Order: sequence, then C-alpha cells, then structure tokens
Amino acid sequence: MKQSKKNLKIPVTTWLVPSVLVFTMVVLYWAEHVFKTNFYQFGIYPGKYKSLTGIFTAPFIHGSIKHLFNNMVPLFVLTTALFYFYRSVKWRVLLLGTLLTGLATWVIGRPSWHIGASGIIYLLTSFLLFKGIFSKQYQLTALSFAVIFLYGGFIWYVFPVDPKISWEGHLSGFFVGFLFALVFNEKTIQNKKYDWERDDFNPEEDSFISQFDEEGNFIETHREEPSDDLVETNLLKEKPQIRKVIYTFKKTEHKDEKF
Repeated sequence: MKQSKKNLKIPVTTWLVPSVLVFTMVVLYWAEHVFKTNFYQFGIYPGKYKSLTGIFTAPFIHGSIKHLFNNMVPLFVLTTALFYFYRSVKWRVLLLGTLLTGLATWVIGRPSWHIGASGIIYLLTSFLLFKGIFSKQYQLTALSFAVIFLYGGFIWYVFPVDPKISWEGHLSGFFVGFLFALVFNEKTIQNKKYDWERDDFNPEEDSFISQFDEEGNFIETHREEPSDDLVETNLLKEKPQIRKVIYTFKKTEHKDEKF
C-alpha cells in the first residue's frame, strides 16, 4: 500500500517549474509597463554575437498582453505534461532544447529581434507528440492525441504565414523536439506485467489456475481434515472457559383463596 501511494505522488517540480516560468514572464511584462521600458534588447538578433545571451532570456520577453497570454497557457500545460510523464529526460529536453532552439533561431532567423516563448512551446509540442507515438505505450499515445487536439493548429505557424510572427523560432523548436523524440529512448513508464504474462510463468504452479481442468471446468478441492491426534492436541491447548451463573431468589407471599 505504501508503494502504490508513492507512485501516485506528484513531484513538486511538476507544477513548481511551470509556475516559476509563467510567473517570471508575467513579472517582466509588468515591469516593462511600470518602469516605461522595453526589454526587447534581451531577445535574439540573428547574426549578432552579443545577442547569444538572448537564447535563455528571449523566452521571457513579450511584446503585448496578447502575445504573453498566447504563450503563457500552452507553456504551463506542456511543461507540466513533460515533467509528469517524462521525468527521466525532463531537464535535458527543457534546457538543452531551449539552447538548441535558440541557436537554430539565431542561425536561420531574419535580421530582427526574436522574443517570446513560442520556440519552447513548439519544442514541447513536437516532443510530446512524436515521443508518445514512438513509445507505443497507450498512456503516452493518449497524451499525443491530447496535444494534437489542443495545439495541432500550431503546425501552420512553422511556415512564414505572418511577417510579425517568428516562424523561424517555431520551426527550430519543432525540429529540435522531433529530434529529441528520436534520440531519447529511455523508458518513461514501466508497463505493468501480470504473473501470467511473464516468460517464466508456470500454470501448474499457480494456485488459481490449478483449480480448473484442461477444459476450463472448475475442480472442487477438498481441504484435508485434521487428524484425531491434532484435534486432541488443540483441545488440550485451549484454556477452559469459566462461566459464572448467579441465581437470585425472591420471596413471594401466598394468600389463601376462598372457593
């Protein structure tokens, strides 16, 4: 029972890390408006070596409240899914994926400032989608279908459909996520095997199956009756029970009756 409760326990990082990421994005956007400043210079400008530091700062910078909200919700949902279902590779996917996505954007991007967490969102979307399909595990495959249902429309924005959107960052994240789904082969969820599914299972030694014949009919088994010596021994071991019976006598008065 203790083991099952332990398996059902959700690690703190599953919700803490996504919360910290979203909280940082909101605080920085709030600071821009309160202090009348702009943090776009912390983004990624392809070709400029000074902007390489923007690989890890650009995801927290957003140009509008709509831009912030469109990235905030998917980032929280997808990061939570990553940290819950892929605990063995979560940090590598998030940190290394952010690095490679930022570098790819710096290489192929247009000469403009690229900001926002959309590159990481496409990284997580692609990884969760393809990894679930490749794993052939029903839990992770179901997660893949959920990702398709929620964020399947994102696929259109890996193409230059809108000049205001950094499709280069989207394409970079999508490609890195697909690459990680192929590279990381660790088993994330252990498939539960019953006793009869094991290779060393012997039906003749199983107490339940032994109660049925070859045609599947139930065979009534009789318990062995204990011997007389054993019964006598058990009776001697039993302590005699002492019972007390209390009688109460009550005097009654008899009157003579006249006929």
